[in-house]
Amino acid sequence: MDVEQFVADCKAAVTDSAPTKAVREIVARAVADTAALEKMLGQPEQGGIQRVHVSDELTILNVIWAPRMTIMPHNHNMWAVIGVYCGREDNIFWRRLKDDSQNRIEAAGARSLGPADVRPFGDDIIHSVTNPTSKLTGAIHVYGGDFFATPRSEWETENLTERPYDVDKAVKLFEDANRWLD
Repeated sequence: MDVEQFVADCKAAVTDSAPTKAVREIVARAVADTAALEKMLGQPEQGGIQRVHVSDELTILNVIWAPRMTIMPHNHNMWAVIGVYCGREDNIFWRRLKDDSQNRIEAAGARSLGPADVRPFGDDIIHSVTNPTSKLTGAIHVYGGDFFATPRSEWETENLTERPYDVDKAVKLFEDANRWLD
């Protein structure tokens, strides 16, 4: 497996009648072979967001969660498929409170993803992510659109109130979380 073929496969899958299912199969094959995936992307060395491919129709990221890192609740406003290839990614799923003028949210469920686990996310999902371990977690994130240009929301962690998503702040969270590396 190489990066060009992975990107080409995902591009083709986006045109499928069920793109999330088609991309999920591609990501599942990739994370099932950790050695090949790490050869393709490199061994995770620090937390960060590595852009593999970004276009209007498709974004592919290699997301490396630093030890004990948590990112605030946020949405994507597009479908996504997440596949973990090393470590663990704990997701808390959130739902909007009905009739709430501040657009607050409440926890609605959780799912832990470990090596070779793949999870599709609908375009209306709100989630937060934690790497609860003392090691790096590597995950392939594939999105059905331009992850960096699509307006989204994040929720302030103390009051759970909605505000515009700040990409720069999220990238800085990854940089700051590297302090936990030995």
